[in-house]
Amino acid sequence: MKLLDKKIITGTITLETGLHIGGSKSSMDIGGLDSPVIKTPLGVPYIPGSSFKGKIRSLLAKKEGSDDVKNDSEILKKLFGSSTDERSGNTRLIFRDAYLDTKKFKENFAGAQMDEEFSEGKFENVIDRKSGKAQHPRQIERVPAGAVFDFEIVMDVYEGDDASEFENKLKEGFDLLQNDYLGGSGTRGYGKVNILHTINEAKINAGSHS
Repeated sequence: MKLLDKKIITGTITLETGLHIGGSKSSMDIGGLDSPVIKTPLGVPYIPGSSFKGKIRSLLAKKEGSDDVKNDSEILKKLFGSSTDERSGNTRLIFRDAYLDTKKFKENFAGAQMDEEFSEGKFENVIDRKSGKAQHPRQIERVPAGAVFDFEIVMDVYEGDDASEFENKLKEGFDLLQNDYLGGSGTRGYGKVNILHTINEAKINAGSHS
C-alpha cells in the first residue's frame, strides 16, 4: 500500500477543570498525595497518547452505537486501528504523548500555593448515606485548571484514502471530547478541556511505501 502523505496535527489541550490521569505511587511518595497523576521521570505531568487516543475513539464509537472494537465503522478501524491493522502497521493515526507547557505554567501560576510543583491536591470524601458524614477522605492529585499541554498527532494518508474525511472525523472526536471529559473522575467535575489544533503536511519521499 503506497503512502502518499503525512499530515501533522499540532495543538494545545487547555484544562478548564483539574485533570487526573493516574500514575503509580512509588516508595518515595509515602506520606504524599493518595492518588498521584502520571508524570515523566523529571516529575512533570503529561497526557499519555494512549489516553488521548482511547478517549476520542471511545466517544466516536459510542456516537456510532458500537460497543466493541470489532463492530466499529471502517473509518474508525482505519484511523485508530484493529488487531489486523496493528500487525500490518496501517493504522492511520499516531498519538504522541502530550507534554505540559512548563514555561506557561510557571507564568500562569506564579505565586500560587500548590501541593506539588505542577499539581494541586483535592480532598474527596465518601458520604455515608445513613449518617450523612464524610468517610475515608482521600487527597487526589490533579493538574489545575489553566494548565496547557502541547500535543502532536501524525496522520498517514495512503493511496485510496480520503484525507478530508479523516480530518473531519478527528475534528468530530475533538468536539465530542470537549463536551465530555479526559482522565478520571469526570462525573465529579474533573477533566473538562478545550482543544485547539492546526494541520500541516510533512514532506515525504514520493516513492515511500508501508
